[in-house]
Amino acid sequence: MLTELCQELHNWFERDKYFGTFTIEGGNITAPELLDGQYFRIVGSVFNDGVHKYPATDLTAETFDGAIWSLGIPKAVLDLDADIDAWRTKYETADSVAMSPYNSESFGGYSYSKGSTATAANTETGWQKTFASRLNMWRKI
Repeated sequence: MLTELCQELHNWFERDKYFGTFTIEGGNITAPELLDGQYFRIVGSVFNDGVHKYPATDLTAETFDGAIWSLGIPKAVLDLDADIDAWRTKYETADSVAMSPYNSESFGGYSYSKGSTATAANTETGWQKTFASRLNMWRKI
């Protein structure tokens, strides 16, 4: 989700960019100047483009010419990412009542109506609109 969030914000919180040929082995990449727990972005990879946390353990083995960006993502943005992820788990899964496009249904003697809460209304607009006020302060144009 963090890759999608940074893309939505047009803000990667980059600190440094390293260009060259990089090799990923054993699920991890040896990268210059990354600290344990620091986020980084891979650009130019066939299999691993996106935001990862160092040391990564789930990368697909490859050698690529591209870039590694060291990132300085603020804790508030990481908290926002967790909140969005929780919201999406609740409202965007196939099991979610919110996935139904109907506010009420009835058939075969059965009927139901959704409550008209702000949360139910927000499911129609997506996470970008639901979290717009918190996203805007980090957005780059």
